[in-house]
Amino acid sequence: MARKDEYRVIVVGIGMVGAEMVRVLRGRNFPAKEVKILARRPRTESIDGQDYKVVSADSKEFAGYDLAFFAGTEGAKGASVTYGWEAVKQGLVVIDNGKDFRMDPRVPLVVPEVNPDALNDYQGLIANPNCSTIQMVMALAPIHRVAKVKRIVVSTYQAVSGTGGPAVRELEDQMIAWVKGEPLKAREYPVQIAFNVIPQIASLKDEFPGYYEEEIKMVIEARKIMGEPDLAVSATCVRVPVFKGHAEAINIQTERKISLDEVREILEAAPGVKVVDDAGEGIWPYPLMAAEKDEVFVGRIREDTSAQNAIDLFCVSDNIRKGGALNAVQIAEKMLEMDLL
Repeated sequence: MARKDEYRVIVVGIGMVGAEMVRVLRGRNFPAKEVKILARRPRTESIDGQDYKVVSADSKEFAGYDLAFFAGTEGAKGASVTYGWEAVKQGLVVIDNGKDFRMDPRVPLVVPEVNPDALNDYQGLIANPNCSTIQMVMALAPIHRVAKVKRIVVSTYQAVSGTGGPAVRELEDQMIAWVKGEPLKAREYPVQIAFNVIPQIASLKDEFPGYYEEEIKMVIEARKIMGEPDLAVSATCVRVPVFKGHAEAINIQTERKISLDEVREILEAAPGVKVVDDAGEGIWPYPLMAAEKDEVFVGRIREDTSAQNAIDLFCVSDNIRKGGALNAVQIAEKMLEMDLL
């Protein structure tokens, strides 16, 4: 695609991530001449006080446009399965937040601060990684470049917004019911989420016995993004009663010993990462810190004395923003920078 001054843009899906994509495009002054929103049914949606017309999704709606962001839905087949490659055939560049094409060998899986070179081989469709994978590789890839990471053990604490708007409302309803002394009803989750944690995100898969799909995503996506097909990764993903912001406790082993000062220096210089780390003063990252922010916040950096060349750290990120909408828009921005769009 020849470089343009302005682009005609489509956003497919107007749930939490889709609405955030519109905010990010507007807030970062992306050179969009027009932003058209497609969804299952036509309607008007208000985003931060501005009304947007929503058009029923149909392949004919892509004609004449340059770029399509698919908001995607974790846990369900995204609209990109129906319309993604069709949009590419019509000449659009597609950036897909859904899970359906992340491991497709034709499709780069990109975090712009980590592996922008993967964009050089794109064939029309680029995938956004899973939100929990994005923040993990943002914290680990800079270390990996200096002292190769051999093994990752990660435990996540994931907000209900990762499941979508109905899950956010379920947590709200359960908290209100608890205050009123009424029964707490579970709809989106197998058990009550308020005042509880659930060690299951998505369903079991045969390819990794005993692992739920969210955990498998972190394993296989990290390998693809970091260019390490044999990287040892173990993940346990847990849903927690937090509205927005995923947190992760990460243990890594590196090929050579790396000092804590070196780790901090590496992360302080890493784009998109902010070090918040003074345990003695009770200064560390937490989900509310990341809400509505672009950065991945990293702290609790310490040596794991139970293993050789091992480091522990804790990171948080806004799963809807950097974990979804922002990363997608940053991919488009990076493509502009690289003269690929």
